[in-house]
Amino acid sequence: MKILVSDPLVDRGIELLKSIPDATVVVKTGLSKEALMSEIADCEALLIRSGTQVDADVIRAARHLRIIGRAGVGVDNVDLEAATERGVIVMNTPGGNTVSTAEHAFCLIMGLARSLPQAHASVKEGKWDRKRFKGIELYGKTLGIIGMGRVGTEVARRAIAFGMRVICHDPYVPMSKARGMEVEVVELDELFARADFITCHAPLTDDTRGLIRRETIARMKKGVRIVNCARGGIVVEEDLAEAIRQGQVAGAALDVYQEEPPGSEWPLRALEPVVLTPHLGASTNEAQENVGIEIAENVKEALRGGAIRNAVNMPSLDAKTLEALGPFMRFGERLGVFLAAYAPARVERFEITYAGRLAELETGPVTRSILAGFLRKALGPELNLVNALAKAAQHGIEVAENRSREAAVFAELIEIRVRADGEEASVSGTMYGSNTMPRIVRVNGLPVEAEPEGSLLIVFNDDRPGAIGHVGKVLGDQGVNIAGMTCGRTKAAGMAITLVNIDTMPDEATMKKLASFPLIRRVAAVTF
Repeated sequence: MKILVSDPLVDRGIELLKSIPDATVVVKTGLSKEALMSEIADCEALLIRSGTQVDADVIRAARHLRIIGRAGVGVDNVDLEAATERGVIVMNTPGGNTVSTAEHAFCLIMGLARSLPQAHASVKEGKWDRKRFKGIELYGKTLGIIGMGRVGTEVARRAIAFGMRVICHDPYVPMSKARGMEVEVVELDELFARADFITCHAPLTDDTRGLIRRETIARMKKGVRIVNCARGGIVVEEDLAEAIRQGQVAGAALDVYQEEPPGSEWPLRALEPVVLTPHLGASTNEAQENVGIEIAENVKEALRGGAIRNAVNMPSLDAKTLEALGPFMRFGERLGVFLAAYAPARVERFEITYAGRLAELETGPVTRSILAGFLRKALGPELNLVNALAKAAQHGIEVAENRSREAAVFAELIEIRVRADGEEASVSGTMYGSNTMPRIVRVNGLPVEAEPEGSLLIVFNDDRPGAIGHVGKVLGDQGVNIAGMTCGRTKAAGMAITLVNIDTMPDEATMKKLASFPLIRRVAAVTF
């Protein structure tokens, strides 16, 4: 397998990638888009930082790409929609540069409070203007943190140590966490009204783009100081510049920008109360080492079929999750493959019910596995865990999950039911032997017990004598060996099903002979 590293990565990270058996690691940085598209054509993994732009064209050129690893937090230089469409996992390293970014943000807060960069520049110019650079204390001031993730949490710890009051706005922060840190959770308007300093530590999304703009700045306390070490685009820079000129904002410190580097006519560059750094939040020796090693380890593990950590376009699967869900994911994919063999065309609804102990687990990865198995027959081998839900949505398939924790015949059960224009098909499966023995136990409501291994013949027939004998004779005449057989029926409906484990797949002529018998309504075959 070929792995391309297109941005600088620490030596230890490169060595980890080279330790993958049969891997060829190519390090080429500063590639043009055309050169990148050429180089990536036969790659299975791409490791980047912020310098490489991975757009839809690049992803289309990467015919074998499985993983994009970003050594850092932001993935706005990757077209996530295109990657997901192609089934490419996109990973980042949200924890490796947490401390470095938090420290940098707090340095900017301190620099704003005491005009440190401006005072330094003045002394370097031979001046001694003490009155001009009178600052303010942080002690007793209110810090408003927008986004209380890893970085926001570390900034809060440092602010509290300096005697600041800390308030935050984050729709997802647990109240218990905030109370434990002595941080007050408030609505955004209240944060704007109370904060002496505001620091942003949220991702760039549709909700946060342009969050700091003319209208919101007008709701802030007069003389507020604003810091952004998160993502360019959260702050509307023209509006911030105007607010500083008018005195509504006393100062600002930015490490990230709408355009990097900013253009020559950029309005904030000429304003004295503004502290600027060139995207240095993660630029420490320790952070570079940490994220480089972390992304190399995570890509290596994923390429070997192990844990998927910090994936931004699918659920992350750590070793513990894989141990618990792995058998059900593999089984779920086979159930999907099996159901696809006899399901009606143009499925509109895909419903999965998890019953028993399985209902207590996080079943999202199992659902993706089931969908991938089901859709792969129609959509091809590129269908996988990453793009299964997106592909289903594109084809108008409604996907629903149900849970039933009540004890039943089976300790745990997966039931899949599909509907299309009034038609229905279903399959149910369970695990025996400490999740080591998967079994199909119902097909369209008919009870069976079949092992989803090798090749399996599916025969729907009238519940009358002769059908099973016909199947056995045709297979024997064609030299197809039967490894196992199970039958199920419902007397009321007069319908029966026969599942036959066979050593080799029957050819088209054999399938036609099987289907020609009057008692047989439908025949299908599947290989797992």
